[in-house]
Amino acid sequence: MERETSDFEISFFEGLVKQKPNYIDALIPLAEAYTKAGLHEKGLEIDRRLARLRKGDPIIHYNLACSLALVGAKDEAFEVLQRTMELGYKDLDHMKRDPDLKSLRDDPRFGMLVSKTSN
Repeated sequence: MERETSDFEISFFEGLVKQKPNYIDALIPLAEAYTKAGLHEKGLEIDRRLARLRKGDPIIHYNLACSLALVGAKDEAFEVLQRTMELGYKDLDHMKRDPDLKSLRDDPRFGMLVSKTSN
């Protein structure tokens, strides 16, 4: 049942985006649906598009960092997380337990980023 829901969501939002490629209110849930379905490369593609459309949105950039971490692009994920903090992202507790960022937590850069941001 969950897979059917995911397939429906993806199909629905892909249809909207096909008609309006920069429709942010469809791109955001499409990226989430791709990630939820394990289609991390597709989610990353959409998150990159969103970051170009919403250059100053810390949540969009946070989601991009998550997608980068999920595909193993650690260096770029850290660059985007730094940008996220500069844009005003403050939810360090969420960041510390977000499963999408699990691959980054053992890297010393993660601890430095969190401690620098919490000061």
